Amino acid sequence: MPDTISTTISPEGSLEILSQHEVARLHDTSQAGLHDLLRCCALAVLNCGSPTDDGLALLEAYSDFDIEVIPQDRGIRLKLTNAPAEAFVDGRMIRGIREHLSAVLRDIVYVYNEIQGHQRFDLTTGEGTTNAVFHILRKAGTLKPGVDPSLVVCWGGHSISREEYDYSKDVGYHLGLRELDICTGCGPGAMKGPMKGANVAHAKQRRHQGRYLGVSEPGIIAAEAPNPIVNELVVMPDIEKRLEAFVRLGHGIIVFPGGVGTAEEILYLLGILLHPDNADMALPVIFTGPSSSAAYFRRIDEFLAYTLGDQARRRYRIIIDDPTEVARTMRKGIDEVAEYRRARQDAFYFNWRLTIDRPFQAPFEPTHQAMAGLTLDRDQPVHELAANLRRAFSGIVAGNVKEYGIRAIKAHGPFRLNAEPELMARLDELLDSFVVQGRMKLSGNYEPCYTLG
Repeated sequence: MPDTISTTISPEGSLEILSQHEVARLHDTSQAGLHDLLRCCALAVLNCGSPTDDGLALLEAYSDFDIEVIPQDRGIRLKLTNAPAEAFVDGRMIRGIREHLSAVLRDIVYVYNEIQGHQRFDLTTGEGTTNAVFHILRKAGTLKPGVDPSLVVCWGGHSISREEYDYSKDVGYHLGLRELDICTGCGPGAMKGPMKGANVAHAKQRRHQGRYLGVSEPGIIAAEAPNPIVNELVVMPDIEKRLEAFVRLGHGIIVFPGGVGTAEEILYLLGILLHPDNADMALPVIFTGPSSSAAYFRRIDEFLAYTLGDQARRRYRIIIDDPTEVARTMRKGIDEVAEYRRARQDAFYFNWRLTIDRPFQAPFEPTHQAMAGLTLDRDQPVHELAANLRRAFSGIVAGNVKEYGIRAIKAHGPFRLNAEPELMARLDELLDSFVVQGRMKLSGNYEPCYTLG
C-alpha cells in the first residue's frame, strides 16, 4: 500500500465562502453531485510527480482516499483522508500543490453552480459558449488587461522521449529569453518542458512576473496532474471549452511531438483557422522537434495535406532541431499579433475576433455509438472533416487515459471507426506510427482502444 497522510488544510489563496447548497453538492456522491469529480481531480493533483497516466489505476491504488469540504465562519477547510504522502514535506502540504487543489475546487464550484444550467449562459449557442469560457477564465484571474501579447501556447505529448523533452525545454528557454510566457495543458512531457526552460530564462532576464498557465479539464486532470511549475491553473468543464480557451488566450502556438491528443489539437486549430472569417487572422503556428522527430512531423504533414489540403499547410511552419529559430520566429509572429490587434482595437487578453463554428464547441461524448457514427470522408466541407477527425482522436484519448473511457473500453471492447477506404488507410498508418513510436502511453504495453472498419 502507498504511504498516505490524513490531515485538514485551508485552501491556498482566496476562496469565497461556499453556500450550504454548494457544500451539499460537493458532498453528494450521486450522479447529480460533485463529490466523485472533486475526489478524482484532487487525488491526481496530490499525486503530482507520479509517472502513471492511468486514472483508473490511480483511483484503485488510493481506493480509501477521500476529501471533505468543511464550512467555517471564515471560509472553508479541506479534510483529506489517506492522501498521497508525496504531496507533503515534513507533514506540510507543498504550497504549489495546495494552490492547484484550491484552483480545482474553485473552478468545479464555479462551473457547476454558475455556468452550467444557468440562464445567463446558453451553452447550445456559440455566443453563450464563448461567454462561458470568458467568465471561467476571468473568475480564475487569467485575463490580464494592459499586458502586451506574450503568451505562447505549447502543445505536445505527455509520452515523449527524453530527447524530445529536453528539446521542448530548450525551446522554452529561448522563448523565455525573449520575454515570452508559456501556456500548456499543464501535464508532463512536452507540457512541462517549455515551462521549465522558460522558468530558467525568466530568472536570467529578471522577469519576476513570468506566467506558467495551465489549462485543463477534469478528465485530463484526473489522468495528468498539473506539473509543479504551473503558477496559474484553470479547469474548464470539457475538452471543447479547454481548446477554445487555448486559442482565445494564446498569441502564438507551438506544437511539439505527441500522439492522438496532439493530433486532436492540431485538427481543432486548423479547422478553425480554415474558416473564411479567419482568413486574415494573425496567429503564428509552429511545429517543431529535434531531428529524431522529423519523420513524425512528416507523417502529420502528409496526413493534413491529404485530408485538409494545401490551404491548411499554409497556416503552419515546420522547424526541425533549431530552438533559437523557433523562438525568433515566434517572437516576430507575436509582435505582428500585437500590431494586428492594435489596428483593429482588439483586446490582447482574449481573442473575441476569432470565429469558432459550433461543431468545434459542442461537447462530444465518445460513446461506442457516437464513435462509430462519425463521418470520416472527404465528401464534406474541409472544416467539417477536421471537426469529425478531431472527435475521433478525442475518443481515442478518452479510451487511453480517461477513467470513464477506460471503463467503457473494458466493458464493451474497443471503439470502432468507419471511413472511406483511402482515408482509412491514411488514418491507420498515422495511428499505427503513434503506437510503434510509443506515443500512446507513458509505460507498459499499449492495447489499442479502437479498431478501423
